Amino acid sequence: MKKAMICIWIFVGMMISIQAVEKDNFILGHYGAFKFEKQHANVYIMHGPAVEPNKENKGFMNNPAIIEGKIGLIIVDPGGNYNVGKKILAQIEKVSKKPILAVFNTHKHGDHWFANKAIVEKYPKVTIYADEHMIKAVKEGEAEKWYGILDRMTEGNLKGTKTFAYPTKALKTGDKVEIDGEIFVVRHPKVAHTDTDLLIEHVNSKTLFLGDNVMKGRLGAFDSSSSILGNIILLEALKKEKALTLYVPGHGLSGKRDETIEPYLNYLKVVKEEVVKAYEDDKQAYEVKEKVLERLKNYKNWDAIDHVLGKHMSKVYSEIEMSDM
Repeated sequence: MKKAMICIWIFVGMMISIQAVEKDNFILGHYGAFKFEKQHANVYIMHGPAVEPNKENKGFMNNPAIIEGKIGLIIVDPGGNYNVGKKILAQIEKVSKKPILAVFNTHKHGDHWFANKAIVEKYPKVTIYADEHMIKAVKEGEAEKWYGILDRMTEGNLKGTKTFAYPTKALKTGDKVEIDGEIFVVRHPKVAHTDTDLLIEHVNSKTLFLGDNVMKGRLGAFDSSSSILGNIILLEALKKEKALTLYVPGHGLSGKRDETIEPYLNYLKVVKEEVVKAYEDDKQAYEVKEKVLERLKNYKNWDAIDHVLGKHMSKVYSEIEMSDM
């Protein structure tokens, strides 16, 4: 009896320890623990799992960032829902107890900005910056659309996310913003991953936040507001510019310019090249899918390639048809 009681107390102690660890850390099932890692003297990135939103990752798969100023913090893309946002906010406070002064949202897709609500709840006066087109789009229905998508894919993990914490300060291409001594310059490509994108350069650290105009290790959708051909033009232009120190994709690992941009750019270019050939040969996109897959065999482990490649090919085909009219 005494031995049984000892075993029970050991088990209870272990469970309490596990719960304490889980409370203190941001753990997502087999994906492991997530924390902010220093990339520069005052720039920290949390790299989310490069997978589609699902029940286990609770809708977290983007790359939230912290820029630490003298008196406060600036956040880029805090995450995909209120519940995830609270977890990420706890990890932010492990990096610094300074208040959050501002947030940047890179585009309209909710997996990047729905966590605004958790930040606004704690810092009601925070300024949230986004492209002027994004603010209009999310208020006119894009937020509701993405709420439905993410809530379905995560099997209900978006509880508490409504009402949405919309961006409050509109930006346009070329705008320069100074916050707590940190300087940001933004540009808005007319249409690439969406028609609401912001590329955000943190001048102090020579870091460029790319949003979903670049992904690494996973592939996402291109909707009616996007352009794969426009995305290619944008990335080819970036490769011709003087390189910055760090490039942060919307999903996947950050790094130097070529190692970050080239894999995704190459994927898009292969899709375009083969679909252009099909169009010129009077074939449909699906007829060259096997050839595209052969050229993209190094991408076989990229998340979602099995069910988005055909859609990407059809998208390019439609864009070519439109440009040929």
